[in-house]
Amino acid sequence: MPMITDFWFYAAAVPAVLLVGLSKGGFAGGLGILGVPMMALTVSPLQAAGILLPILIAMDMIGVWAYRKSFHKHNLLLLVPGAAIGILIGTLTASLVTDSFVRLLIGTIAVAFALDHWIGRRAEAAPKGINAPKGVFWGGVGGFTSFVAHAGGPPFQIYMLPQKLDKVVYVGTSVMFFTLVNLIKVPPYALLGQFQSENLMTSLVLLPLAPIGMGLGIKALHIIPEKPFYRIAYTALFLVGLKLVWDGLAPWLGS
Repeated sequence: MPMITDFWFYAAAVPAVLLVGLSKGGFAGGLGILGVPMMALTVSPLQAAGILLPILIAMDMIGVWAYRKSFHKHNLLLLVPGAAIGILIGTLTASLVTDSFVRLLIGTIAVAFALDHWIGRRAEAAPKGINAPKGVFWGGVGGFTSFVAHAGGPPFQIYMLPQKLDKVVYVGTSVMFFTLVNLIKVPPYALLGQFQSENLMTSLVLLPLAPIGMGLGIKALHIIPEKPFYRIAYTALFLVGLKLVWDGLAPWLGS
């Protein structure tokens, strides 16, 4: 069966999958968003997304078991329908929207949100309650950006972080949300030809890294106290945003 054999691909893909696993397990916040950009150093972003999706789903299954009793159902009832709409939009516009545009959009939103949290002193603000319109909207943005580049983390965080939920409940809600989002993405990814044999065999080779990364992330989550956890989450969101803005501007900067 065909598969990717390039050394440099695996030099980028192995740490990328481990980083995604750490993030999926609850540690390193939104840094899992760097998975596709790291793998895209050696293959196209579209192929990187196709290779990563089966691995993400495997991680999701581990996460669902680990957090099956710790998630916020009401938030999911708002976020998931919005995400389904976003995925539909992503499917219909797949041939029109460039990776650079999506990265620039997500990165700008993420950086602005993190800066507003720090400069606007949102850290001291009281926890915000559930907001149906915002939940559906940010769920939709997350579904769209997740479909295009597995980059739904920042929109999810923008809606969820201000609620200041218990860290385990927050991570559990994230796990359940992206499990459903990734499963919804399977049919359109198949229609777009992202599950060709080379991609699937490469996914299979990288798959053993999924439980390793997830296990490390879950363990780290239960060790880190509440305040440092959210400090790491916002810092990760900011750093990821900067990386995505740079990637989005790169074609115009000649990089």
